[in-house]
Amino acid sequence: MGVQARAAQSNFDGQVAGMAGIRSAGSLVAVALSVGLLAGCGGGGDTSKVPESLESFTAEEIYKRGEYELENTRKPEAAVKYFSEVERLYPYSEWAKRALIMQAYSYHRARDYEEARGAAQRFIDTYPGDEDAAYAKYLLALSYYDQIDEVGRDQGLTFQSLQALREVIEQYPDSEYARSSILKFDLAFDHLAAKEMEIGRYYLKRGHYSAAINRFRVVVEDYQTTTHTPEALMRLVEAYLALGLNNEAQTAGAILGHNFRSSPFYLDAYAQLRGAGLAPAVAGDSWLTAVYRQVIQGKWL
Repeated sequence: MGVQARAAQSNFDGQVAGMAGIRSAGSLVAVALSVGLLAGCGGGGDTSKVPESLESFTAEEIYKRGEYELENTRKPEAAVKYFSEVERLYPYSEWAKRALIMQAYSYHRARDYEEARGAAQRFIDTYPGDEDAAYAKYLLALSYYDQIDEVGRDQGLTFQSLQALREVIEQYPDSEYARSSILKFDLAFDHLAAKEMEIGRYYLKRGHYSAAINRFRVVVEDYQTTTHTPEALMRLVEAYLALGLNNEAQTAGAILGHNFRSSPFYLDAYAQLRGAGLAPAVAGDSWLTAVYRQVIQGKWL
C-alpha cells in the first residue's frame, strides 16, 4: 500500500499513522510511468484522463500511476480510475487487493463517501482476514463520521458513525485505528448530547418546560459522561423552579454541586435556588433522587 496514502491519511487524522509503505524509489517509478501513460493519451495535458486501453501495462505500473495522481496532481477522482482498472484487468491479484483499499481511500479523499463505503465494504467482504481489513473498517466508519453535520441537523449519520466506530474498537482492539476510533466515538457521542441540549434550550426559552425537562433528562441519564451534563443539570433547576417543583430543582442542584462544584453552571444554579429561598439538597422521591443514589452514593438497588 502506498506511502503516499499513509502520509495523506495523517493530514486529516493525526491519530492514525496510515497505511503500509512502498519502496523509496516508488515515486521516481511513478513519475516515469506517468510520462508513458500520458503518451498513451495522445500526449495531451489532461492528466485526469485515463488512457482508453491499459492492457499493455502491468498491474504495478497502473497502480503506481494511481499513486502518482494522489501524490502529485491532488486529483483523487483520477486516482480512483487507475485503481479501478487494476482491479478490472488483474482481478484476484495482490495488486488488485491493494488497489481496492486505495479506491476506498481515494473516494474518501474526494469526499465521495457513499462510494468510499462501498469500496471499503467490498474489501472487508473479500479479504476479511487481511491486515488491512482494520483500515478498511476504519475508512468505512470515517465515511460516516466525516459527514456529521451541524448540531441542528438530523443526527442519523452520527448514530451510524457511532455504530461503525464501535465495530472498529470491538473487532480490532489492538490496532492503531481502535485508539483513533475511541477518540472519535467520544466526540460523536458528545455531538448527540449537544443535539439534545439544543432542543431542550429551544423548549425552555419558549416556556415549554416539560418538553425541555425531557431533553435535559436524556442528557443526564444517557449522556452523563459528556461535557453537556453540567449545563443540563442547571437547566433542570431552571425548568423545575419555573414549574414550582422545588424538590426536583433542589436535587438537580445537589447533583450538580457534588460533581461540578467549580463549574459556572453550578454557580448559576445555586443563585437560582437561593433566589427562590432554597438550597441544593436531595429532596423528595423522583428520577433525580434515583440518579443521586446511583451515581453519588453508589446505591444501584
